Amino acid sequence: MLPCNCPSCRNQLKVKSLKCENCGTEVHGLYTLPVLARLSSEEQDFVLKFVKSSGSLKDMAKQLGLSYPTVRNLLDDIIQKIINYEER
Repeated sequence: MLPCNCPSCRNQLKVKSLKCENCGTEVHGLYTLPVLARLSSEEQDFVLKFVKSSGSLKDMAKQLGLSYPTVRNLLDDIIQKIINYEER
């Protein structure tokens, strides 16, 4: 999992460079991580499963072995995180 926050001060990390392993090209700058990359690995996994289930919370609940309200709350938490990240 890509680290998103500084281990010392917990401030948001930014990407400074990217490198192509095939040709060696490097891109340098200071880039903000995409919103979905800032979610935890568990939250990213949830989002992937949600998309694969065509957004069906009923299917998600069955797949995860959780109640519908629990899955709804998990999704609401992720939505709130995404909104907070976009407002920064």
